[in-house]
Amino acid sequence: MAGLISRSVPCAILVVLCTVVPILAKDYTVGDTSGWAIGMDYSTWTSGKTFSVGDSLVFNYGGGHTVDEVRASDYSTCTTGNAITSDSSGATTIALKTAGTHYFICGVPGHCGSGMKVAVTVAAAGSSTSPSSSGTPSSDGTTTSPAGSNATNYKPSSNNVPDSSLGINISPFVALAGTCVAVFVMVFS
Repeated sequence: MAGLISRSVPCAILVVLCTVVPILAKDYTVGDTSGWAIGMDYSTWTSGKTFSVGDSLVFNYGGGHTVDEVRASDYSTCTTGNAITSDSSGATTIALKTAGTHYFICGVPGHCGSGMKVAVTVAAAGSSTSPSSSGTPSSDGTTTSPAGSNATNYKPSSNNVPDSSLGINISPFVALAGTCVAVFVMVFS
């Protein structure tokens, strides 16, 4: 009986860790109650927030708008038509899967220039980046870090394949299945 209990403790810890990690991610509703709309100041909305890999941005908007992820140069100039990804469903959730600055605009002509654009700087999972350390987009699509920081430049991928910052992307289902296998091995070995 003591052997079973001593083997169960590490397993219980593993189960708790597997269930807590997905809970740590946050969903941020862009613009809060105002949503994704013309005339909002999204730089004010992002100030004070720390975005991390694993978090999600939730865009809520009416018809006649889009959410386009774009390169830094297109963000700065409000250039439409070159989106990395685009959605016009009215309820768009973007998983922040990579560290760096991500740029979003409304692809409807004139809307980006009227304020429908937001840039979010995403910290690597487990790192502590202050919310005020957003980078400045440059014309080549990279983000330059503020003076004195040790952050690396981020250049958005030209493909639409999501990347994991750790090289591993495990769903909660796979984590739970792995935990069950670990429990089985510990109990019956």
